[in-house]
Amino acid sequence: MRKIITSESVNIGHPDKTCDTIADAFLDEALKQDRNAQMAVECAIKNNKLFIYGEATTSAQIDYQDIASRVLKDVGYDMPFEFVVEVSKQSPDINQAVTKKHLCANDQGIVFGYATNETKECMPLPIMVAHKLMRRFEEYRKTTNEFFADAKSQVSVVYENDKPMCFDTILVSVSHSPDCHNIQEKIMQNVILPILKEYSNLTNNNTKFIINPSGKFTIWGSFGDSGCVGRKIVVDTYGGVAHVGGGCFSSKNATKVDRSGAYYARYVAKSLVKNSLCDRCEVALSFGIGLERPLSINIDTFGTEKIPLEKIYQIVNKNFDFSLSNIIAELDLLKPIYKQTACYGHFGNKNYSWEKIKKLAR
Repeated sequence: MRKIITSESVNIGHPDKTCDTIADAFLDEALKQDRNAQMAVECAIKNNKLFIYGEATTSAQIDYQDIASRVLKDVGYDMPFEFVVEVSKQSPDINQAVTKKHLCANDQGIVFGYATNETKECMPLPIMVAHKLMRRFEEYRKTTNEFFADAKSQVSVVYENDKPMCFDTILVSVSHSPDCHNIQEKIMQNVILPILKEYSNLTNNNTKFIINPSGKFTIWGSFGDSGCVGRKIVVDTYGGVAHVGGGCFSSKNATKVDRSGAYYARYVAKSLVKNSLCDRCEVALSFGIGLERPLSINIDTFGTEKIPLEKIYQIVNKNFDFSLSNIIAELDLLKPIYKQTACYGHFGNKNYSWEKIKKLAR
């Protein structure tokens, strides 16, 4: 069966990703001072106004305006910003449900972890290439004054019998100065072709390349759009190939299972694939507020399992502890590691603890 799967990525100058990055910078600063900080401080941006809002229960002293200003400067904003800050403590009703004898989930929620052997990163090919294009653009745009940080990529891959065969279309849109010329050639030579060297066997004469189809992209970032935390959850996960959970990741500390549960589900799914128990795997978890362990665990191997699915469940139960305390401890989630996750996806980066592979006892 033939089908085309398409995924997109966005760069840090996209207003939603700028907000994700700022929110995770707040979280990192809190964790540097207080490992047990309870954080859910988000932001929204439009023009030169940044709204900072949410809940923080922590002993950390956080200069929200200074942290946000540094991120905005790195993105490329050179004008003064107006800040509105509305941050309160976490509801005591929620706090008492979390901090019991055993650490419990901060909210209810459903999360998904996915892995596939179609790439070395165990990620779907379209989203992996889309992220790499944006990483490469970010490197390139910092070498010139002609391009700005707001950019998008979109990659369409032809599959036959669930195997990637070739690129159908690669689309890249990048913001640029009014004086920039030969944009298509510059992006092709400095962004697209360097990434495609790794995937030369998937490019052919029928692959279509589309660069800045709008024809003009000089008004960028918060002046061309608005943004807020958590609006790119498909970009953050598996590019639409797998299910998406009920909440975003950025701004949330590890007791928020939207984040930590999703990281652990990926850890389990990737370990199953890398231990050659299946070619593809999706792990679904559901949590309840004030409860220590998931309400349900579901594993789907899409018919690619190498041993009976019942045996896979037994292996998972033997090797993985889904209690929230263990998830946080095993993945070492109390460190200030989150700002780096805000762009280019939360999965597929070998430097993240949830991307390690557990050798499974059978």
